[in-house]
Amino acid sequence: MFGIYLKRELGRRKKAALVIALGLALGIALVITVNSVSAGMTQAQDKVLKSLYGLGTDMTVTKARSAPTSGSSGRPNFRFDASSDDSDEKQSSDRVMTQGGQALASSVVTKVAAQKGVASAVGALTLNVTKVDGSFTQGKAQSSGGNTGNSGQGGPGGGSGGTGTAAPQVQGGGADFDVNSYSVTGVDVSDQTLGPLAGSKITSGKTFTAAQTNAKVAVVGKSYAKENSLKVGGTLKISGTTYTIIGIATPDSSESTTDVYLPLKQAQTLADAKNQVTTVYVKATDSQQIDSVKAAIQKNISGTTVTTSADLAETVSGSLSTASDLATSVGKWLSVAVLVAAFLVAALLTSSAVSRRVREFGTLKALGWPSRRVTRQVVGESIVNGLLGGALGIALGLAAAYTVTAISPKLTAQLGGTGGAGGMGGGPGGGGPGQQSAQNTMEIALSAPVSTTTIALAVGLAVTGGLIAGAMGGWRASRMRPADALRSVS
Repeated sequence: MFGIYLKRELGRRKKAALVIALGLALGIALVITVNSVSAGMTQAQDKVLKSLYGLGTDMTVTKARSAPTSGSSGRPNFRFDASSDDSDEKQSSDRVMTQGGQALASSVVTKVAAQKGVASAVGALTLNVTKVDGSFTQGKAQSSGGNTGNSGQGGPGGGSGGTGTAAPQVQGGGADFDVNSYSVTGVDVSDQTLGPLAGSKITSGKTFTAAQTNAKVAVVGKSYAKENSLKVGGTLKISGTTYTIIGIATPDSSESTTDVYLPLKQAQTLADAKNQVTTVYVKATDSQQIDSVKAAIQKNISGTTVTTSADLAETVSGSLSTASDLATSVGKWLSVAVLVAAFLVAALLTSSAVSRRVREFGTLKALGWPSRRVTRQVVGESIVNGLLGGALGIALGLAAAYTVTAISPKLTAQLGGTGGAGGMGGGPGGGGPGQQSAQNTMEIALSAPVSTTTIALAVGLAVTGGLIAGAMGGWRASRMRPADALRSVS
């Protein structure tokens, strides 16, 4: 009886039911859209962090770079011989400097790994190589002799109108030098599941083996290899040492900040930094213990800076951060406001519809229907309207999310606070001499994934909206008396 009456009443009031359902649908669709876009921004931010940290890394340990000593600027120096008689002689000079923070003793890696809650820890040495090569061309002295006549003033000590020969002048000559700066990271080849190389796949050739701890081999980033026409089997010369390229690494997400990967010992030799690292990559035994692990490391290993992914996320700026802030603050509050408005409108429309059904409900009560049965009928109709609104809202929300994913708007993520002075100081993208600002800016394509949790939330909102509207309408209907129906007839 309940189902038959419910179906008949909804069929008689299709327009009113559709208006209520559409109001709920708009609010639910906005909630789905905001939640899916927020999830997409979270994924985009994770891509940025993974490109710096590497997969599986929960935190990094670094040490703030100290100020340059007196007489040292902390910048690379280059000296060339400009007195050579051979003007075609090509000169080249490489300067290898650590970046991302002050060097730590390799023993720190062992100390970090021994802390409670640490599953594993590996060290890495991040370098910046600045290569300058080119040649000088000597100028030639040319004399512009001749009688100056009375053409004006002469040279120093000469009077006007005299004659003489001008001093020889050097013409031509100069210098033509090319400057190339790139990043090199020394990785622990015995554990490549953690650290800077963990966030990349070897798409050509192979990666390091555990036996290559001090081998003169290199893995090159895809972008750097393409830019410099490097291939597997070729060679790369760094500061006089030739390395054989054994693999090409492609980042799993976004652009990598490392151009060349070397075994850790080789990187230490290049930088004259024996048994030193600039970054310790740490994986916790439990993601819920990250804060406690961070506190333990800072307490037990003095002078270090521990940076978690949450700390690093705070340094992300650019359009990604701006859009994320808007979605978190304005977007979610707007969703709540629209949803509340939709619930209120649905409740008011339901109450208004009940008011127009005075004769119907009064007659039903005169026939013996108790108030609870009348209330149940109104609530049942409202829940059906809510579910219909939920279905429409889910369809609209999915369409909006699909549109965002199809368009894939580009967002930029800029990593601020880099450098060794307690800023990000984490991965290979950490600041340092020679660090290019372009290495700290990434472009991310925004997507809007819709999870089952979001769909479940939408269904819950639809039912809640129906219950709120039904409760108000049912309360209004339960207060009607049979006499009200008689008055409406008369």
